[in-house]
Amino acid sequence: MPREFRYMGYTLEQLQNISMDEFIDILPARQRRSLRRGLTIEQRKLLEKIRRVKENPELAKKKPIKTHVRDMIILPEMVGVVIMVHNGKDFVPVEIKPEMIGHYLGEFAITNKPVKHGTPGIGASRSSMYVPLK
Repeated sequence: MPREFRYMGYTLEQLQNISMDEFIDILPARQRRSLRRGLTIEQRKLLEKIRRVKENPELAKKKPIKTHVRDMIILPEMVGVVIMVHNGKDFVPVEIKPEMIGHYLGEFAITNKPVKHGTPGIGASRSSMYVPLK
């Protein structure tokens, strides 16, 4: 039996029904400060796009929501939407889940690739000049 999702003691339905001011009060300090200062123009546009897609899900199938707004805090009304977040090179699809509430969008679109070191090849370094070829 899966556990019911709760954020700070609230279920997802309760979070979606409370006002924005009440939700801001239960967030951690950094997110609370950011939201109390107000949303930027880009963040407002993103929120409007998300609300339009929630009303009419066919819009998301035609054209996905793409954004460069990595500093947007994930709100309860965003749950269930797929957003393409820019990571500096391309857009990474991020499906918003209830566990992501209160985090930033940018946390889910990593900006660097993990380094995968291979074997040294010809010309990799000065010492590779003396590695015998098979």
